Amino acid sequence: MKARVTTVNDTEPGRHMAAEVAEQPDVLAGLVQARFDITAVATRIAQTPPRFVLLAARGSSDHAALYAKYLVEVLLGLPAGLVSPSTTTLYQAEQDLADVLLISVSQSGGSFDLLEVTQAARARGALTVAVTNTPSSPLTEAAELAVDIRAGTEQAVAATKTYSATLMALYLLVDAIRGGDAKDVADIGELATRTLDDSEEHVERAIGRYRFAERILTTARGYSYATALEASLKLSETTYLPTRAYSGADLLHGPVAAVDAGTAVLGIAGAGHGGAAMLDVFDTVTRSGADLLCVGSAAHSVPSAALTVPVAESAEEVAPILEVLPIQRLALGLALARGLDPDAPRGLRKVTRTR
Repeated sequence: MKARVTTVNDTEPGRHMAAEVAEQPDVLAGLVQARFDITAVATRIAQTPPRFVLLAARGSSDHAALYAKYLVEVLLGLPAGLVSPSTTTLYQAEQDLADVLLISVSQSGGSFDLLEVTQAARARGALTVAVTNTPSSPLTEAAELAVDIRAGTEQAVAATKTYSATLMALYLLVDAIRGGDAKDVADIGELATRTLDDSEEHVERAIGRYRFAERILTTARGYSYATALEASLKLSETTYLPTRAYSGADLLHGPVAAVDAGTAVLGIAGAGHGGAAMLDVFDTVTRSGADLLCVGSAAHSVPSAALTVPVAESAEEVAPILEVLPIQRLALGLALARGLDPDAPRGLRKVTRTR
């Protein structure tokens, strides 16, 4: 894999986000190469198979947790759910968590509520795993097992390489629990490089088309629903555009009524069941007058799309790791085009502490 070289100008807006987006092929490839530590965690989990899996997270990590929920339910055949941290932190609920696997996902490992949830779950019988980018964090110390996503220091406020690395680590963990050998991500570094290279001109065209958008809706189904949620967050925190994310199925159950010619829709169109299920959704929003941008390995096959952004084809369960890369570039470019610095979004800090 050819290393991507990015020159960073210390005075240039968005310099950190741009550099960290470009680092991702190497980060992802390195994580696969170092997956044996994750395999050891998976082996420990497989020794006492859980009856179901809970995932605790906030922000971008919550979208990664949703991705893991799909992985657990589809690849492991286990029920999985997302924790509501306030049931522990505000209401002191005491659930029976014997034979439950709790995976707490936090890039910083510094969220007070996730720390409390992890401590409480461990005390109530759960096997606890921390997935973080900070091996020395309080969350890592609180959990019985830990997975290091190995993304390195991230200076931009908007998570880019830590998000994709979290997806990669969660995929490797679930794949190893089922006895897999990571064959579907063996070339993830090359696929990520190809995605960034092949999508660059398409993203530039999208920046020119949507820089004056007033509102954006993001939508997807299946594994890629996590990508739609992350796209909405990235666009709102870097460009300040009003952005909402919907499952394609939920969109048709009411919110589509608000879609009109003033709506820009970013839809994820990947090869696989999730992408195929979106075709009717795309037809519906374009009939409502929406301007449709499709991102994904099957985007070229959506005739109603005004613009498309290609993504290298992969196994469907791996696709969210790649789909988010050009979307991060889109958020970066739209922010700069609107005169903003995506490295310093107003009102945000790198580590958000909630209870």
